[in-house]
Amino acid sequence: MKTMVETRRDSYHDSVSLMNISSRLSGREGIGEAAAVMGTPQNIQILRDSGLDTPELEEVGPNDLVIAVAAESDEAGAEAFELAGELLASGGGGGEGDEEPRRQLNTTHQAAAEGANLALISTPGKFAAAEALKALGSGMHVHMFSDNVPLEREVELKELAEERGLLMMGPDCGTAIINGVPLAFANSVRRGNVGVIAASGTGCQEVTSLLHRLGSGVSQAIGTGGRDLSSAVGGRTTKAALRALIGDEETGIIVLVSKPPAREVAAEIFELAGRTDKPVVCCFLGADPEEIRRSGLRAAPTLEDAARQAAELDLGEAPSLAGGEGGEKESVPAPELGDGQRYLRGLYSGGTFCHEALLLLHDSLGGVYSNTPLDEEHRLPDAGESLEHSCIDLGEDEFTRDRPHPMIDFRLRNERIVREAEDPETAVILLDLVLGYGANEDPAGAILPAITRAREIAEEAGRSLPVVVSVCGTDQDPQHIESQERRLRQAGAFVTSSNARAVRLASALVPARQKVEESR
Repeated sequence: MKTMVETRRDSYHDSVSLMNISSRLSGREGIGEAAAVMGTPQNIQILRDSGLDTPELEEVGPNDLVIAVAAESDEAGAEAFELAGELLASGGGGGEGDEEPRRQLNTTHQAAAEGANLALISTPGKFAAAEALKALGSGMHVHMFSDNVPLEREVELKELAEERGLLMMGPDCGTAIINGVPLAFANSVRRGNVGVIAASGTGCQEVTSLLHRLGSGVSQAIGTGGRDLSSAVGGRTTKAALRALIGDEETGIIVLVSKPPAREVAAEIFELAGRTDKPVVCCFLGADPEEIRRSGLRAAPTLEDAARQAAELDLGEAPSLAGGEGGEKESVPAPELGDGQRYLRGLYSGGTFCHEALLLLHDSLGGVYSNTPLDEEHRLPDAGESLEHSCIDLGEDEFTRDRPHPMIDFRLRNERIVREAEDPETAVILLDLVLGYGANEDPAGAILPAITRAREIAEEAGRSLPVVVSVCGTDQDPQHIESQERRLRQAGAFVTSSNARAVRLASALVPARQKVEESR
């Protein structure tokens, strides 16, 4: 392999687009590693660590775009650079572009002068706070996709936004749907009566997608960033979003989604939510449901339950999930497993899905090991190696430092699926598949080779290996959920309509499950 680099001076592109481009280049014939990144010192070091090191990198600055590939030939490298140029011209996704060409605006102030009132910031964390400050100063709401922003800067930005009556979504805000427009990683859903406030990107995607599939719709979906409900940040964005939805005539029902907040922050959220006549469904994963109910809110133990309660309030009847052949099945015929097959192995691209799985599996299987465990006793010594029952969040920094997010690039998870299949103790593999804008253009196509190979490995060893997959998405997403689900079923996977259902099904397929009390 020959390392080849193309540099574009003073050419900024957001990280979601660049992750998609990196994934598209890596999948080409004749190309090994590939990356499209802004030339920050951190990104240049990542390129070097992954073997994409050339002298040209010494001259790169943080405002420069770098496209680096490991190519089998000059021709393969040239073709990769040509594709990268086409993808950059189309906005990075490679899908259907806008009907009209986009105007190039060079500053936040120019955008505000043109009438823009929301800025989506996806610069490296080192620069993100400064850009957010400019946007807020120009009277614009902010959706900050960027992470690695210091906590004290987040507090400062949210205090300023509060003073100016603006929303400061993020940092590390993966998902929002504002006035029907999906931002960052989000799904295409119908407009409707339910407003969602979420400190979780994939949690927001699951709830909004299920609302759509249940026949309901979304007025607004406001992301807050994962630290918003901490003691330090004080739930500033959550409270601002809650006040906005309480006053919004197009929102009749409100859903809150998060891990449990700091106790004093939860009290403030409950007090504010309790003032409205609008029903509020609260899904604080792992929180005490009785405490939520005492505050006058409706408690939802899972993301699916939150969507279902909100949809029932909206539609006036208990809805059923549509658009998923067999999606309502709670059980399947038990597979014939070998005597040594004992453990469940979950491999997740969504961090909230992994957390929800750990909570549900704790009730059925006892302690489950993870790189993001419920308790330190079950932290994996090495996230690269499963131990007994395990659920891995492959979106954590340890897996994404030198590659795109696993919702975009499936190579790392595919390798792990095959390795788990080679382990004679693996009884079932549990997966999530996330559709929508920003995600892989064909997730089923990307993961099917690994699922097929995993089942072949088990069959060659005289074993069967059930694979359970939950698909988060809608019929309006670019990938179209029914097509994705159908292809997965044709490959022998068990497909469910929510993560909670997938977890319960996978748990039921584990033979001779350990009792909770025996595992403690």
